Amino acid sequence: MKKTMKMVCFALAMVLCLLCATACGDTNYTANNTTYVIGATGPLTGDASVYGVAVQRGASLAIDEINAAGGLNGVLLSFEMVDDMAAADKAATGYTSLFEKGMQASIGSVTSGSCASFAAEAANDGVLFMTPSASAENVIGVSENAFRVCFGDAQQGTIAADTLVKDYSKIGVIYDTSDPYSAGLYEAFEAQMTALNKVKDTDYFVYTFTKETNKDFSTQVSELKAKGCDVLFLPFYYTEAALVCKKAAQLDFNVPVFGCDGLDGIKDQLDDTVTAVISYITPFDVTSADVKDFVDAFQKKYGEAPNQFAADGYDAVMIIYEAMKAANVNDVTISASDLADAIRPILTGGTFKYDGLTGNDMSWTTAGSCEKDPQIVVVDRD
Repeated sequence: MKKTMKMVCFALAMVLCLLCATACGDTNYTANNTTYVIGATGPLTGDASVYGVAVQRGASLAIDEINAAGGLNGVLLSFEMVDDMAAADKAATGYTSLFEKGMQASIGSVTSGSCASFAAEAANDGVLFMTPSASAENVIGVSENAFRVCFGDAQQGTIAADTLVKDYSKIGVIYDTSDPYSAGLYEAFEAQMTALNKVKDTDYFVYTFTKETNKDFSTQVSELKAKGCDVLFLPFYYTEAALVCKKAAQLDFNVPVFGCDGLDGIKDQLDDTVTAVISYITPFDVTSADVKDFVDAFQKKYGEAPNQFAADGYDAVMIIYEAMKAANVNDVTISASDLADAIRPILTGGTFKYDGLTGNDMSWTTAGSCEKDPQIVVVDRD
């Protein structure tokens, strides 16, 4: 009898071990095996929340449209974004939470610093992501499964230099040394200016700031005015850029202002004192007739017009969905790594193209960079 009881206990122990291995192993299944799960992190609270909320809303709108049309072969998609407050450590823990819940693919993180942390975790698990807006070069360099929708910092910095040297002889530059996005843009701008100045010599004068010292900008603006700059290049986000514009207006320094996609949203931060012409590089023009259906749907659901980040979020989800369709994915229990293996060659194979809100004939290199044409939009103050 004792021997029989020992054998029974041993058998039960083996069953429990197998159950634990199944539950805790690297299976990465969906939470309920009924939807394909797409995850992300982004700042839903804090100073950068305008970007995270916009991406969340754009991505959610894409999910709504996909599911209303029947999903993928009759299987619906679900989306969850975890608040990372634009902090790298929170992005990492957010990633872990999403992966444990069954995330199969991702749109990564919204900001570059967070997405670099997210990307490192995703690389360990073989999760493919398509970040809408993290533009730092190290974000997609960490893994063959890392992609983005937006322009990279190097792309925008180069475009800025090429654009400004055509019309200006003295370029005033201010950038944020404490921010990877701003520093990356300036680094690429500087490299291109060095190359261009071998043919045409253009003066540019550089001043910096950090997030801890960005409240006034009197020194930087005064110095650039004294040097006779005929344009200001502001490669950072619109909140600080609006402060620079107001300070320039106060000092009667009303030269044109040029920026990158981080300036999207600056209009609502300006007042009547700012009369300078402001333009920026962007892949999305909310006034274009080509995006009217999206703008109308977004306004109907959220009560406001979308910005570029909302369009990027929408496109990121749609690109993953279209790649899944092209790869004939039809198993709702597919693991994240297997899904990555299925859609990565679709994205990088040279034949996949996506016409989206943020560009036509969008394609991706094996390094994860998105190839598309930029637009330069002038801020409409009316």
